Amino acid sequence: MALISDGRFIEDAWRRLADEEALPKTGKFIVSLPRLEHAVEVLGPTATFGVIVPNTTEPSALIAALPRLDLISIAFPAFADGRGFSLARLLRRAEFKGELRASGRLVADQYPHAIGCGFDTIEIPDDLADRQDEEQWRSALNAYSMSYQRGYAGRGSILEARRKAARS
Repeated sequence: MALISDGRFIEDAWRRLADEEALPKTGKFIVSLPRLEHAVEVLGPTATFGVIVPNTTEPSALIAALPRLDLISIAFPAFADGRGFSLARLLRRAEFKGELRASGRLVADQYPHAIGCGFDTIEIPDDLADRQDEEQWRSALNAYSMSYQRGYAGRGSILEARRKAARS
């Protein structure tokens, strides 16, 4: 899998654990949703860990664990399935401050929307990374300076710009 941050392919510092694998004492690791409750109970407060969840997950299933999580990876089974975008926005509204990762078959054209919904990183299969190089992801990221929706990437919305111009 290739990891994209700020339009660039980067090394992934996180390790995804298999369900039968023991929880490590150190390092950055990702557990599945069924293992989350156990990980929260067993791991100390300084442990660095995350969870991968299906895009059908209800935010309420994660709320209690949000303060302990450093990363939430939301699985995208197909590029046409946008439920993960909604989940990301809801998690940001619930004040999740850690890394939000979109993981799956996303394409570069979806990158600006993913960032606007609160995602920090995108993880795509190697076959997609071979077809859409870093330049395409960087270009997609910079394709729009504003959006219609208020987002989490620090970019202003078109509505905010219009209101500001009307006050001037």
